[in-house]
Amino acid sequence: MGPTTFNAMPIHPLLVHFVVVLVPLSALLLVLSVCWPAARHRLGVVTPVVALMSLVLVPLTTHAGEWLEHQTPRSPLVRIHAELGDQLVYWSIGVFLASLAWWALHQHKVHEWWIARTGTGPARAPVSRVLAIGLALVGVALAVGSVVQVYRIGDSGAAAVWADTTVTPAAQSR
Repeated sequence: MGPTTFNAMPIHPLLVHFVVVLVPLSALLLVLSVCWPAARHRLGVVTPVVALMSLVLVPLTTHAGEWLEHQTPRSPLVRIHAELGDQLVYWSIGVFLASLAWWALHQHKVHEWWIARTGTGPARAPVSRVLAIGLALVGVALAVGSVVQVYRIGDSGAAAVWADTTVTPAAQSR
């Protein structure tokens, strides 16, 4: 599927840094776009593009993580981390689709294309408002859920890496 090493080192820790930045950034951009019309206007297509970048990187990161998991001794903590990591792709799909739908909903060119393709005008205002409110609520929920999931994955990954490491009092005082 993708690379698992770079210069003979596992690539998973490197990719994790991109995911840890891009997934919350995608969530923040989505929430800003939903809650602040001026931000939506300024951000434009950036929000769904960043969400797409996240969506592409998440499976690459989990693939590299699965490879790394098979290179290390079996551990329940690593298994938990891997299971949580596998779930992030669903959150990323949701954030991407909500970002794309929110962007498209507010694009005049998309409305014009729809009218040209179907021959029907835009939905009536009350239906359109209900759709926008529903999509906004779903988008915010997906954004919050994706950030919480990234936290859970990171916490479980740190526990898996540092579980056997003890810090002595002398090391704590440095």
